[in-house]
Amino acid sequence: MKTSTESKFNSKILLFGEYSLIYDSMALSIPFESFEGNLTYTPEKLNAEQAKESNEHMAQYAIYLRELINAGELKFVFDIETLEEDIARGIMFDSSIPQGYGVGSSGALVAALYEKYALEKIPNTGELSNSQLVKLKEALAQMECYFHGKSSGLDPLICYMKRPMLINNKTSIDAVGMPKTNVNGKGAIFLIDTGQTGETQPLVNLFVEKCKEEGFLHVIKDELIPFNNNCIKSFLKGEIKDMFSNLKQLSKFLLGRMSPMIPRKFRKVWKQGIDTESYYLKLCGSGGGGFILGFTEDIEKAKKELKDYSIDVIHRF
Repeated sequence: MKTSTESKFNSKILLFGEYSLIYDSMALSIPFESFEGNLTYTPEKLNAEQAKESNEHMAQYAIYLRELINAGELKFVFDIETLEEDIARGIMFDSSIPQGYGVGSSGALVAALYEKYALEKIPNTGELSNSQLVKLKEALAQMECYFHGKSSGLDPLICYMKRPMLINNKTSIDAVGMPKTNVNGKGAIFLIDTGQTGETQPLVNLFVEKCKEEGFLHVIKDELIPFNNNCIKSFLKGEIKDMFSNLKQLSKFLLGRMSPMIPRKFRKVWKQGIDTESYYLKLCGSGGGGFILGFTEDIEKAKKELKDYSIDVIHRF
């Protein structure tokens, strides 16, 4: 029986692709090493009450997996019996990843469970073919649906593969390298902590319902997706000016068309960034709380304008 030596899985950050990914846009997601979790019987991050709660949540999740298996619906072979036995013995997910913050708390758990209990699993070492990555993403998406009602599978894929991944479309996935960090660079990507949690499923449901309106779906496909895709292409090529041009439009679109996803008290500072062009904010995951993602060409200037908020720089260029 392993204790705390199980593989650790980091959180993730979806740099681009929130919501638009549902309608086959590109997406770029990276591991985020500030938070991590692992399966264990002897927690180091959780207190006794939290550990008990984690074990109970896993027991409920195992019921979901058991139902899929009994119905013949699970897309891969999973050792549910061993998971159930381990849950009875007190296994838990010992995690520092905040829930409802858009950084992959459920994705890391799914990745850990897949690694430990999936039989004939696709490995997370070495180079995988596109077909393997697509198959892996589909399996992980099915596992994560329990938490959000709908899942692209991208979050657990990043947590499992532990490297940046580019989604070109539903049938094309690539492992990619991040542009080189310049520790002295003025440009930066940063996080703002909203101080409140967000709930993914209600916001995703709201978005999907809105997209049933032909006019709204039209602007998603004609505006949001091009802005998003252009940001990704420019970022990976290091074309910073072009990226910020599209980022401004992306930030304006989110504020104007998807404001329910932005916590009310942050809408003013969101607009301020667009007006001053000192920084641009975007959703980090589904929004509603958690972290907000920021981009700036001058981090010191942005910090002055955002002096009332907690800023965590995650990449400099």
